[in-house]
Amino acid sequence: MSILVAMSGGVDSSVSAYLMREKYKTCRGATMLLFLNESLGISSRHPCCSRENIIDAKAICDILGIEHEVINYMPDFEERVIKKFVRVYEEGGTPNPCVDCNKFMKFEALLNHARSSGLERIATGHYARIERESSGRYLLRKAKDLSRDQSYVLYMLSQSQLANIDFPLGSMTKPEVRELAEELKFTNARKHDSQDICFIPDGDYAGFIESYTGKKYLPGSFIDSQGRVIGNHRGIIHYTTGQRRGLGVAAGSRLYVSSMNINDNTITLVPESESLLARGVIASDINIISGEKIHNLNARVKTRYRQREIPAIINQSDNNELIIEFRKKQKTPAIGQAVVIYDDGDSVIGGGTITQIIYS
Repeated sequence: MSILVAMSGGVDSSVSAYLMREKYKTCRGATMLLFLNESLGISSRHPCCSRENIIDAKAICDILGIEHEVINYMPDFEERVIKKFVRVYEEGGTPNPCVDCNKFMKFEALLNHARSSGLERIATGHYARIERESSGRYLLRKAKDLSRDQSYVLYMLSQSQLANIDFPLGSMTKPEVRELAEELKFTNARKHDSQDICFIPDGDYAGFIESYTGKKYLPGSFIDSQGRVIGNHRGIIHYTTGQRRGLGVAAGSRLYVSSMNINDNTITLVPESESLLARGVIASDINIISGEKIHNLNARVKTRYRQREIPAIINQSDNNELIIEFRKKQKTPAIGQAVVIYDDGDSVIGGGTITQIIYS
């Protein structure tokens, strides 16, 4: 058997490469070049997609005695991830580019590249597990280290993809990974993890969008639920549904972003009350890992990466949308984010992109 390991230059993918070299007869490392820091106005010292990162990945491959290659995916990444990120923000949503990167780059483009290169499988440093049932069906399960679990951003994987993927860190904790890297004398054993979206390391989403598009997004009005103007906003791309901080509106109670209207450039603010709570969501662009249609399913869902799962009833409509009704009303989710379904254990059933909030 042969495998291609996605290598970012970080400790997780480096340890994954070591474990795959021990398991498979043929193992090769590959670094995906998704963008150049300089082209997006990012400091060349930032590790993600920097030359230093590629050098680190190559150095680990040299230590392991395996081949390393750099694959240029910059045009695809810009088209399928960055441009979508900008478009969703412009439409008043809150995108999740990590989901799109996994879907289109790591588990589509990279797997296709591996197969065209004569390799059978790919591996990444994600913290999640894959198991095969006696029936032959594959399950995507949470990682052993729940504090590192990344199953939320992997819900789009299909049966055919899961059959050809390895997540070697799924049964390890982060301290165990770093300890093994130190034993192997990897120079990146204590390298810091990336905490932000890779192409926006400073977390300034609005600043990135304005720099990338060359546009200035017009300020507009904050309004209350009756349509009365109560303040001014800096431009819709600066805000997200459910936001409380940084609004700059004086009021007798805390205000939250309830909705955004791109047609008249207004943002509706409401106090912390029942009106802010959602009864459910509708999601499109869905993926059900088993391939089976969902009907009246009692399960648990997450509408944010760090959220605990909440009980819900899920149905799949005839036009292939997920209609998710929370058992208990929840703080308003953000349109554009992923809603991910889990069973009563630790397996991912599937998910989709939130397109509508259900309030009543």
